Amino acid sequence: MRIDKFLWCVRYYKTRNMVTEACKKNHVTVNGLVAKPSKEVFPTDKITFRKDQITQIITVLDIPENRVGAKLVDIYRRNDTPADVYQHLELLKLSKNHYRKNGTGRPTKKDRRDIDGFGNETTPDQEDIE
Repeated sequence: MRIDKFLWCVRYYKTRNMVTEACKKNHVTVNGLVAKPSKEVFPTDKITFRKDQITQIITVLDIPENRVGAKLVDIYRRNDTPADVYQHLELLKLSKNHYRKNGTGRPTKKDRRDIDGFGNETTPDQEDIE
């Protein structure tokens, strides 16, 4: 089966056109070699591809006849991606929430005062010492 059809069948990409574009940009490798969309895959092949800031590593276990349901995907592939990669993605999501939301513009005078006062807060114990 072609690599573009396989990645589409096991639901890593929504359309075959998206897989084809990823192959053309050299984001997909099979057994360490850059793959064209027409590259044939066989059981025990290792596929590495970059999607959503994660380098996914999967092993082909079997070849599906056509696109399979989400519950049946594990029959056809094994996910060998390290767990720390997913933890790194979670940290990226949390760090984006730390900064101001898009479209809120420049900080107002009240926002600036809150930011300046954030690090200068004193605890009751410190007031007693002074």
